[in-house]
Amino acid sequence: MKNQFYKRFLLIIPILILSGCDEFLSTEPDSTRATISTPKQVSQLLTTAYPQANYVVFAESMSDNVSDKGVGEDDKTNRASYLFQNVEATVDDSDSPDLYWAECYRAISVTNQALEIIDNVENPSEFSAQRGEALVARAYAHFMLVTFFSKFYDPAQPNTNPGIPYVTKPETVVLEKYERKTVAYVYEMIEKDLLEGLPLISDGSYTVPKYHFNRAAAYAFATRFYLVKKDYAKVVQYADQAFSGGSIGDYLRPWNTTYASMSPAELNNIFSRASENANLLLIETASTVGRFVARYRYGMTYQKWLEISSGDGIIAGGANWAYPLYYQGDNNYFIPKLSEYFVRESVNAEIGIAYVMLPAFTAEEVLFNRAEANAYLGNSAAALADLNVFASKRVSNYKASTHVITAASIRSFFGTSNVRQGLINTILAFKRIEFVQEGMRWFDIQRYGIEVEHETVMGSVITVSANDPRRVVQIPQFATVSGIKQNDR
Repeated sequence: MKNQFYKRFLLIIPILILSGCDEFLSTEPDSTRATISTPKQVSQLLTTAYPQANYVVFAESMSDNVSDKGVGEDDKTNRASYLFQNVEATVDDSDSPDLYWAECYRAISVTNQALEIIDNVENPSEFSAQRGEALVARAYAHFMLVTFFSKFYDPAQPNTNPGIPYVTKPETVVLEKYERKTVAYVYEMIEKDLLEGLPLISDGSYTVPKYHFNRAAAYAFATRFYLVKKDYAKVVQYADQAFSGGSIGDYLRPWNTTYASMSPAELNNIFSRASENANLLLIETASTVGRFVARYRYGMTYQKWLEISSGDGIIAGGANWAYPLYYQGDNNYFIPKLSEYFVRESVNAEIGIAYVMLPAFTAEEVLFNRAEANAYLGNSAAALADLNVFASKRVSNYKASTHVITAASIRSFFGTSNVRQGLINTILAFKRIEFVQEGMRWFDIQRYGIEVEHETVMGSVITVSANDPRRVVQIPQFATVSGIKQNDR
């Protein structure tokens, strides 16, 4: 990714705001506040309050969804992440951890600019919807940063490991110094922002709600956050609020009906569209994952696909998943999802930036989060009901009377008499295939401390257990000029 901005300012947080709100922002904070004075203008500013980079490549490459093919696209982020090494890709490289760090803090700087503007207007009550979006977006960016760049949160532990800087004020000096407080502190701040912002969110303030933290997306974020905290009652509460106007089944992707007759190009075209019911929040991200997902050297092989998709055996009646599997050459498999669009630097230019629209939150995640929470709360019937709704949209030639998930079918597949554990295993298996090649598997690997083994074609095996420091992504070198200590890996 070509980005001269980060070459000039190697800071934890960019001082300047990137293009997209140029008509409102100058480089001087005082003139910024003077220029932006209406709720509509703050809303336009907040369109840039989302990290325009994604985690898909490094998160998926660290997971158990990939194998070493021996040959393929040699991408630095893909390679180093699979080998659990420090990624040498820089902030100029699409899909790198460095770019994701910088983009999260750039997004945070936008939220802080917006909140400062709101705090200084004469009638702040008229900006409540904008305040809500800024607070939830700030909480989200910090949540994603602490998820990848710190030891994973465990509610049963004191969480005194170093977190990431939780920034609540616009950066006003060139070499602002920051400290890494604890992971526990970061989670306290995330929760504070989230709970303050949630009731203020108003869908009516958005032109295209799915490009912002609309109410459903904000509640979806709350389910993810409280699932990590293991506050299962709140997970169910917020999941129900996300779809209070109808059945969650109406929002799931129709893989076994409408999608079943689509070509790969048509699937790529619809997967990340705002008109797709399943998508709750879409973020434009600089990324080449849509171009290389099948061809990365460390990617999904056919043998790995058989492992990932084996969860259909949990469903009675001889079920088969409706997900369409395609390939690009030998052992390069993919499901059409994230499609690239290329923005040229000028009309006649041959260079530019590749983007994908990332579904940051979906109806499927909310369903799984609610099912998992209900399993832990002892509401097995509710968890099974959600899993059967999911199966009704994913099994080829689905028949409600035949293709059912029951406690008995779960016990038979996993060989366990523990109903709750069987439900959790089922949810994790279904999530693994649903979100394959989207990076989401890594969250579950971290939450459950699942050991990861990566074998190379040379015969070596890299084993990364639950507490291995290599599971924590390295903080960028450029952040150290702001006093941020890197992780011990």
